[in-house]
Amino acid sequence: MAITNDEFVKIVKAQKSIKIPELEKHLKEAGIENISLFNYLITNDLLDEEKANDAIAESFKIKHAKLAGEKPFQDSFQYLPELVAQKECAVIFKKDHNGYHIATCNPQNTAFIENLKKRLDQPLIPYYAGEENIREYLNSLPLQSSDKDLNKLIESASMSSEKISQAEDLPIINIVEKILILGYENKVSDIHIEPHELKTDVRFRIDGIMHDIVEIPKNLHDLIVTRLKILSRLRTDEHRAAQDGRLRFKSGDKKIDVRISIVPVIYGEKVVMRLLSEKARQYDLENLGLGKKNFKTLQNNIDKPWGMILVTGPTGAGKTTTLYSVLKILNTREVNVSTIEDPVEYDIEGINQIQVNTKTNLTFADGLRALVRQDPDIIMVGEIRDKDTASIAVNSAMTGHLVLSTLHTNDAPTTLPRLIDMGVEPFLVASTINIAIAQRLVRKICTNCRTETKLEKETIEIIQKQLSPDLVKRFKLDKVGTKIFYGKGCSKCQNTGYTGRIGIFEILEMNDEIKHMIMEKANAEEIRIKAMEKGMVTMIEDGLEKVIAGLTTIDELLRVTRE
Repeated sequence: MAITNDEFVKIVKAQKSIKIPELEKHLKEAGIENISLFNYLITNDLLDEEKANDAIAESFKIKHAKLAGEKPFQDSFQYLPELVAQKECAVIFKKDHNGYHIATCNPQNTAFIENLKKRLDQPLIPYYAGEENIREYLNSLPLQSSDKDLNKLIESASMSSEKISQAEDLPIINIVEKILILGYENKVSDIHIEPHELKTDVRFRIDGIMHDIVEIPKNLHDLIVTRLKILSRLRTDEHRAAQDGRLRFKSGDKKIDVRISIVPVIYGEKVVMRLLSEKARQYDLENLGLGKKNFKTLQNNIDKPWGMILVTGPTGAGKTTTLYSVLKILNTREVNVSTIEDPVEYDIEGINQIQVNTKTNLTFADGLRALVRQDPDIIMVGEIRDKDTASIAVNSAMTGHLVLSTLHTNDAPTTLPRLIDMGVEPFLVASTINIAIAQRLVRKICTNCRTETKLEKETIEIIQKQLSPDLVKRFKLDKVGTKIFYGKGCSKCQNTGYTGRIGIFEILEMNDEIKHMIMEKANAEEIRIKAMEKGMVTMIEDGLEKVIAGLTTIDELLRVTRE
């Protein structure tokens, strides 16, 4: 029951439409019977359920959703996965021009509502509905087979756990398989298996938000972890040290790579699995979203035999995809290409890839030192994290190698002072950096339902608060009637209006004036101004060009650049 007894008593006392004599007596009897006051009153015909739900909804100043009269919304689980809907006691039961209509039995869970609203990037209209009404509505919707089977498998294995003694026993194999398939079906990025004193929780990260999915009896935990170790070719007799591995499973005709990390915690070994889509293997520089000017700049610098290409941005901005796309072009039989990564996300044929391993002291810096002695032409360093790695990478670029790497900065100009802050001499930064690329990912408008619209006064006012007057004027975003695009929503995009993502980029190319500024230790803003004078396209400009071209929306661009 999402509404506690104390909350319900307050609502009853505040609502004139409900009169319940001897309320405190009923509260006591409900406690004796170990059921909620709400259910006790309904069961004993002391309360009209319809009136009670109306009163609860009114107390939260929202409408009461009478789900029994609603036609099942067939696409509901596309927006709120069934497992999450069950856990949160909520369901999206309608979508129209006003947004998504969601019924919940716990209107006080505002964090869940706000996170979902942010993920859907559409208005979310909340309603109250009774817990039983929501469960009945959920049961009327078409479920995925894995959703139905997992709990049954766990329950069956738990009841017969005395007979299950090995990770190769069929029930354990089936549970692990179902967890992986369920994660893939629900578009999960990470699966967490977390041991506690009396139970183990399986949690999914969906669109950046963690959700509790199912509880596993503690006596099955070690068997499930052992099964995952076997699949990942890890040591099954090691329980006190962290281990990293990878496995692959199939869901229908799809192959999914999984990166697995196991670490010991207080009550056992915690497992985190990252699901990697096979589609991500298809790296192609032409499809990243580079504009003509940026594409030409990057191509010119890829052809240089030595120097550094740095890609910057936050986690999840697509930096690795950009680097792999460059490597795909550079990877020919005439050159020796080597990488050191943490982790190696995908195997690339013809490239020597090294996995960072702190247990054997194979760090980025040590691995890079070793790579330089392996006669490489091109080196990719997964990330420059410290002074040692930065110094070795820069010196490698100075001695005739083409070095590719990533760095965590917000924009391209900040990359140069950042290296100096890490202890690299200014003259080395000026001499070795070819280009610095900053990037973010924005969602693409679905081409199937893309619709032309005109800027309205209200939208212009929002844009003017977010963007500089110069950009607003240059892209005619201050004029009512300027043509922009959005996705109406269709079956191909699951009614979101978006399919896939595309990069927005900012590429700073080194020239003599900027080199001189670096030697003088100019700050990032001074470098930015000079780079823009020389023609650098900023990320926000690149994004606005994609908005006008109908590739993304102004809302999506503002969301990503605000972050």
